[in-house]
Amino acid sequence: MRTVGIDYSLSSPCICINSGAEFNIINCSFHYLTSTKKYEGVWRQNVDITGNLHTIFTSDEQRYNLITNWVMGLLNEDDVICIEGYSMASTGRVFNIAENAGLLKHYLWKNKFKFSVVPPTVIKKFATGKGNANKEKLQESFVQETGVNIKQILNMTEKQWNPSSDIIDSYYLCKYGAQKNV
Repeated sequence: MRTVGIDYSLSSPCICINSGAEFNIINCSFHYLTSTKKYEGVWRQNVDITGNLHTIFTSDEQRYNLITNWVMGLLNEDDVICIEGYSMASTGRVFNIAENAGLLKHYLWKNKFKFSVVPPTVIKKFATGKGNANKEKLQESFVQETGVNIKQILNMTEKQWNPSSDIIDSYYLCKYGAQKNV
């Protein structure tokens, strides 16, 4: 059985898959989608990361379907899955975000996957001790806990956040699922 954390979004969805008997960064692999060519590739420096470019789409519905199919292609039937819930402070394309996430949840349900939706505040508190922690605090906790600096591996600047913050979020979702047996 694997534990899977999904940080689901339109622009940079990321999945952390823990394949070991115990949760550990060494047993995790990360997969994300990006629109930035620079972040396409495979990195194996202290961590297993694969970044793929988004497939070109001609409608929102096709985009949601492509992202959902990408996720479904990475899952095994006995995976235990944690998905990050909606942020109550979201602005912008919230209906598009909801449609996208709703399609994934429908496919998971239809294919009889066991999954839990965990609020972002719960994951932030689990990771840092503060439910309102920012990206910097999550990154700090991740580096301290794992000894891995995603931004350095991907050659990102301190002001860039995607895909590093998505990788970190998916890691803590996966860890939460493994430790809480959701």
